[in-house]
Amino acid sequence: MGDMTNSDFYSKNQRNEANHAGEFGCTLEDLRSLMELRGTEAVVKIKETYGDTESLCRHLKTSPTEGLPGTDADLDKRKLIFGKNFIPPKKPKTFLQLVWEALQDVTLIILEIAAIISLGLSFYHPPGEGGEDCAASSAGGEDEGEAEAGWIEGAAILLSVICVVLVTAFNDWSKEKQFRGLQSRIEQEQKFTVIRGGQVIQIPVAEIVVGDIAQIKYGDLLPADGIFIQGNDLKIDESSLTGESDQVRKSVDKDPMLLSGTHVMEGSGRMLVTAVGVNSQTGIIFTLLGAGGEEEEKKDKKVDSSHPSFHPPSTTDGAAGANATDNANASLVNGKMQDGNMENSQNKAKQQDGAAAMEMQPLKSAEGGEGDDKDKRKANMHKKEKSVLQGKLTKLAVQIGKAGLVMSAITVIILVLYFCIDNFVVQDKQWLPECTPVYVQYFVKFFIIGVTVLVVAVPEGLPLAVTISLAYSVKKMMKDNNLVRHLDACETMGNATAICSDKTGTLTTNRMTVVQAYVADVHYKEIPGPDSIPAKTLELLVNAIALNSAYTTKILPPEKEGGLPRQVGNKTECGLLGFVLDLKQDYQPIRTQIPEEKLYKVYTFNSVRKSMSTVIKLPDGSFRMYSKGASEIVLKKCSKILNGAGELRIFRPRDRDEMVKKVIEPMACDGLRTICIAYRDFSNNPEPEWDNENDILTDLTCICVVGIEDPVRPEVPEAIRKCQRAGITVRMVTGDNINTARAIAIKCGIIHPGEDFLCIEGKEFNRRIRNEKGEIEQERIDKIWPKLRVLARSSPTDKHTLVKGIIDSTQVEQRQVVAVTGDGTNDGPALKKADVGFAMGIAGTDVAKEASDIILTDDNFSSIVKAVMWGRNVYDSISKFLQFQLTVNVVAVIVAFTGACITQDSPLKAVQMLWVNLIMDTFASLALATEPPTESLLLRKPYGRNKALISRTMMKNILGHAVYQLILIFTLLFVGEKIFKIDSGRNAPLHSPPSEHYTIIFNTFVMMQLFNEINARKIHGERNVFDGIFRNPIFCTIVLGTFGVQIVIVQFGGKPFSCSPLQLDQWMWCVFIGLGELVWGQVIATIPTSRLKFLKEAGGLTEKPEVPEEELNEDVEEIDHAERELRRGQILWFRGLNRIQTQIEVVNTFKSGTSFQGALRRQSSVTSQNQDVTNISSPSHVSLSNALSSPTSTPAAAAGHPRREGIP
Repeated sequence: MGDMTNSDFYSKNQRNEANHAGEFGCTLEDLRSLMELRGTEAVVKIKETYGDTESLCRHLKTSPTEGLPGTDADLDKRKLIFGKNFIPPKKPKTFLQLVWEALQDVTLIILEIAAIISLGLSFYHPPGEGGEDCAASSAGGEDEGEAEAGWIEGAAILLSVICVVLVTAFNDWSKEKQFRGLQSRIEQEQKFTVIRGGQVIQIPVAEIVVGDIAQIKYGDLLPADGIFIQGNDLKIDESSLTGESDQVRKSVDKDPMLLSGTHVMEGSGRMLVTAVGVNSQTGIIFTLLGAGGEEEEKKDKKVDSSHPSFHPPSTTDGAAGANATDNANASLVNGKMQDGNMENSQNKAKQQDGAAAMEMQPLKSAEGGEGDDKDKRKANMHKKEKSVLQGKLTKLAVQIGKAGLVMSAITVIILVLYFCIDNFVVQDKQWLPECTPVYVQYFVKFFIIGVTVLVVAVPEGLPLAVTISLAYSVKKMMKDNNLVRHLDACETMGNATAICSDKTGTLTTNRMTVVQAYVADVHYKEIPGPDSIPAKTLELLVNAIALNSAYTTKILPPEKEGGLPRQVGNKTECGLLGFVLDLKQDYQPIRTQIPEEKLYKVYTFNSVRKSMSTVIKLPDGSFRMYSKGASEIVLKKCSKILNGAGELRIFRPRDRDEMVKKVIEPMACDGLRTICIAYRDFSNNPEPEWDNENDILTDLTCICVVGIEDPVRPEVPEAIRKCQRAGITVRMVTGDNINTARAIAIKCGIIHPGEDFLCIEGKEFNRRIRNEKGEIEQERIDKIWPKLRVLARSSPTDKHTLVKGIIDSTQVEQRQVVAVTGDGTNDGPALKKADVGFAMGIAGTDVAKEASDIILTDDNFSSIVKAVMWGRNVYDSISKFLQFQLTVNVVAVIVAFTGACITQDSPLKAVQMLWVNLIMDTFASLALATEPPTESLLLRKPYGRNKALISRTMMKNILGHAVYQLILIFTLLFVGEKIFKIDSGRNAPLHSPPSEHYTIIFNTFVMMQLFNEINARKIHGERNVFDGIFRNPIFCTIVLGTFGVQIVIVQFGGKPFSCSPLQLDQWMWCVFIGLGELVWGQVIATIPTSRLKFLKEAGGLTEKPEVPEEELNEDVEEIDHAERELRRGQILWFRGLNRIQTQIEVVNTFKSGTSFQGALRRQSSVTSQNQDVTNISSPSHVSLSNALSSPTSTPAAAAGHPRREGIP
């Protein structure tokens, strides 16, 4: 591995190293090669090269306790020599690339071709003068000047196509830009704790340099590679790098290597940073991906030949392991790089299931092309199913598209038939060779009309509207403290029916204070004075709290005069330290006397133990252990208690029961968390078996029990009331005592006394949902969840089980859409399983943020309600847009169709149609998609999955307005010339000048659309359509702007737009007819929808969307589903080709017989994985050595798991 990368990446760093090698005792190279070792090898290497970690710190000019001095000069020098902690992102698509992508739209291509043919024909003049006899109708009003202007129509179509393309590209480009802004914002928010100049400070991850001493703790995502120098009980989840799901225990003497991108699952400690940015393990992988695919393949072969020892079959931890890992990774990260728009760059955990399928082609997709596409799909396979809205829209768009296609085909056929019959049958003409170009020109004109009908029928504005609406919402949600990481989460939130919320920090303020205490046989309802507690007890109590808590937890003086003291670190521990200060004692001197390095052994808090213990060595050589934890758990382990005189007395089970009744339950019923503090002395001879936890954590002596209050946030009860009114059930899932949980739930308004609801503990929950064999049964969960409101003393697994149970439940007709909040590392599975996962921005660990869809930057439950409001608003905006768009579609298609059939020419010309298409698609989507949300959105129940996108009220509006518009347009078309006393525009010859008659029709049509756009602002049949219109400046600007442009087009558009200027009175009539729309809207609103039984809804989702399995896998991509469906033809074609290629490759592989075992082995390993709770990861070493040794192994592996690859 080293060989292959050095030559490439270090040429630029070599110069720097040469200059500075003298300044530090080790070079970038040394550190890189050190970080590629694992486990004992690394320990040996450190011993051989540097002696120990302390001397390595000296080499890097840093101190294990004081850290770097932190001077700017020193930091800059380190950045220069060892690089910055920054991995450069993939380049965004350029504007031209986006333009090129927009040009791929099938309808646009057809239009372009038609326009070019029309252009070509207009310049072609048939030889001879036989032209007049060719077609009677062509002789009409055509003179020289008109024939010259024949090219204008073609050019105008091309021009309008260019307009549409530029608008689309610009939208994509700004979307991409917003994503990048959001991305960098997420990255800037990630901070990490380091020690500089003896001070513990938090710095942005990008500022970390080699030589920094970083403090790591439970829940961190490591930002750089480093060496573990001190700490306790550290366990790391390295699955994102190695694919091994087991947690790796780290220790200074056995395995001190910490790698970037891995998660701390337990414990805490300090690490010396040795590699950052592109030189860290994650960085190396990213850089490999950036390199060209072909070079990589060459290099890989080189590596293979030059290191025959690289594939020993069994080694997994040595160099082969590292090499295999890196290659596996190269492919793993790859799926992410292509799809990196939104997902944070460390989204590895999410890609795990995709990785299993992808590792098999480590080098393929660097070349781009179809590889990218496949990877993109695979990387997304695990993504939650299509969001409700996208599913409905896709279905609707396809239905509309099909209808449009049929209409346009019929239009063309009728036009052609009519022309042929009229000319060759009725007038009995001959087809003369010299007339062919004239006929072709007619046919091209018919074809263009047909395509235009199609263009107007297909709502390509739909994906645009969704994108604009979501992007706009995401931007605004930032202000409401919602940082959206996945766009569709925003809209899914509008359909949420259940929220499972944590208690601490979300519903409560997360400012813990001790308000009651039971100490020295007395239950104090408020904090006792220090004199009322025996001195010995007091000393034990203060020591137990000061030493047995993370040293990173402190209480700092308030920032503002008269404010509350600042709590830093774990909030429960802060509450206890606050208790020490309230007892007029100080914890700092005790910590100074026994610094963290001198703690003998620490059992860190985790969700299984529910307690934390610290062992110290006393001056006489014996040991003392302090413990603290949930009162009922720690009290079970106590056999003695300190009495009123500070002496020990026996603590029997019946004493414990009495204490639970008299002390703990009353405290819990006041909504307090109860924590028990205890200790135990050990002799040093013989020294206890510290690893035998069960023997160590028993026979404790209880010092005191404290009740900690965490007050409910003042705005929460109101927020929960809004949720309940909006049809969303709020459930509280907490690790707390059931009485505490119930008390808080009542304060919040989650439960109301006298209602029929369930509050149960995790144990009882598990007992009720499991059968005799201990398996979870869905029917049993279905009996519980509808009434369940509080789940107390629950483990993260219970939370996941509950969420999964509610989502999979079929006993309600609507599938439940569940949102979950989480902050801990172990909430990851539940956050991923939920439809929308909310992570806490302040208290949340990095792991939780990675698994989430939305980050609550203020940790506040009421922000979730804002997210619901925005989500519903997105849904409504799309509905408004649809209501408007479909009215235009119906009218335009019918007018073009009947017009063409009756008068051989569409009253609305191609260019005019494109302009209408532009206003109704692009501008209307902007105008209607940016409506701000109102509180009234929270007064209705969630729509749910099977509710149609177009309700009956909307259908009534669409058809009602269509009727009005059609009547007026046909009146104008057939008797318009009599009303306005102008020449008729019907049956005009091929290149005749634009008539006033058709201009009036076009103008009236646009005016009606403009006023109908105002009607479309309301979709639930409200009367006042102007309500709140001035709160949306974009809407007003667009309506006025469109009106202005329309005036310009009509008065000065001339031949390209087929318009002739109108008089003022004609304009007045057009506007008047348009205004009629608003009056007509009121008429429609008067008709009760319930009477119109015949109206159908459209665009609903059936329970399971009818999309074949494999398509779900391949087509699940972030946005633009409607477009994707319209391009299905292309996709199916490519997919077919891909398949054939894959099959050929597979056959070849089998012929050559290589690595078939590898493929089979992989298949069995993949299928046997437990897909549900654990992080899905694939044993990347199993068949990689095989896969690498043969270039043809890719297809075989593909064959190993057909569904992942999409082979039939």
